[in-house]
Amino acid sequence: MCQKCPKSNTCRRNGSGNSHDKPRGKHKLASKNSARKGQSGTFKKSQATIVPFESPDRTYSLSRSNSRKNRPFRSRRSNQKAIDHSKFINRASPVSEAENYVPKHKFADFTLTDKLIRNIEAKGYKFPTPIQDKVIPFALGGRDIIGVADTGTGKTAAFIIPLINKVLKNRGQKVLIITPTRELTAQIDTELRCFSKGMRIFSVQCIGGTSIGRQIAGLSRNPQFVIGTPGRIYDLIERGKLRLGDVQNIVLDEVDRMLDMGFINDIRKILSFLPQNRQSMFFSATVSLKISNLSKTFSKNPVTVSIESKVTSENIDQDIVRVKRSQDKIETLHNLLIQDDFRKVLIFGRTKRGVERLSKQLHKRGFKSTSIHSDKSQFKREKALQLFKQNHLNILVATDVAARGLDIDTVTHVINYDLPESYNDYIHRIGRTGRANKQGVALTFI
Repeated sequence: MCQKCPKSNTCRRNGSGNSHDKPRGKHKLASKNSARKGQSGTFKKSQATIVPFESPDRTYSLSRSNSRKNRPFRSRRSNQKAIDHSKFINRASPVSEAENYVPKHKFADFTLTDKLIRNIEAKGYKFPTPIQDKVIPFALGGRDIIGVADTGTGKTAAFIIPLINKVLKNRGQKVLIITPTRELTAQIDTELRCFSKGMRIFSVQCIGGTSIGRQIAGLSRNPQFVIGTPGRIYDLIERGKLRLGDVQNIVLDEVDRMLDMGFINDIRKILSFLPQNRQSMFFSATVSLKISNLSKTFSKNPVTVSIESKVTSENIDQDIVRVKRSQDKIETLHNLLIQDDFRKVLIFGRTKRGVERLSKQLHKRGFKSTSIHSDKSQFKREKALQLFKQNHLNILVATDVAARGLDIDTVTHVINYDLPESYNDYIHRIGRTGRANKQGVALTFI
């Protein structure tokens, strides 16, 4: 298979530009003990009261009375639906052993090459997850697939493993994987490299915010896997650097999010360049009419594999934080973050500028924080994620788009500093915690 990105919609979709990771000047670190006494630098503790759980209507209340208490949130944007605040409140219930899925197969039961099985075992995989258990047999059989499963269910391995096996058996096989974000592209490529270690299988990431020259050079080496975002992939096709006539396998991951982000036309154009004789796999957390029509148009007799899931994880303790108009929102956040159990926190903001400003404010207050959003270069985004994953930083402030698909198992808290645009966005946000049968907490500021 053969981006400085042109000034077009592609560039605006994928984001580019630079942003400062560290604010200037020296700042006194926030001491948890001193902060509780109102002596952390110049920051004083607000007179907030956090009310412990007493009933299903509990809140992390910062005021005993609030005239807006039961008023649903409505965005300044006229087209946004109100979100009932009661949806942000739910007590976690531990998953019992009886609820654990019992797989029908072991990885050794699948018709995989010995090398691939050894690499799977080296990653510590013994039994497939539900989505892997159901998808892999169909994928190995060459069927087109519509997979319905949430993030964090192991769906990446569900399509990567059979595709690697396919390439090992026929080196002429080519694979195109399309994702909504750069971060998800990087995660899939990392998984691919782990499973295909020592097999001489090569890949190229095609994403915005990075050098298109390097990507063109990578494509010229005829890799078996091309993984990227719709805007950059279509840009490379238009430049004549990516030709899809010999691509026999296509995967669309998180289709629902790509359609939400307005990539439907780019996706249709990309799929139109593919040969008719191919294997197509579509994965999504939900199946809307648009997704159904897309899959029917570009697949042949697909099998639908749906993994039953709750609307939100039972492992996530969800609550709201009420902030009075007279109170400082950043002070309220400060007083939460200094608590001992806020060990690894993902904070969501609505805008790129707001996310960057909040990260810098927290840094000035002595917190180990950084941010990711689409205005940051890909290098800075990857660096921020690496520092957060490796626990060099314990606070990551992010926008919805940048954080989509992030797979970080140890996030203890998700904080919605700004309200989400929709309840669906809320579900995706809080899904970053309570993963791998660990309990998490999601707090929403109102």
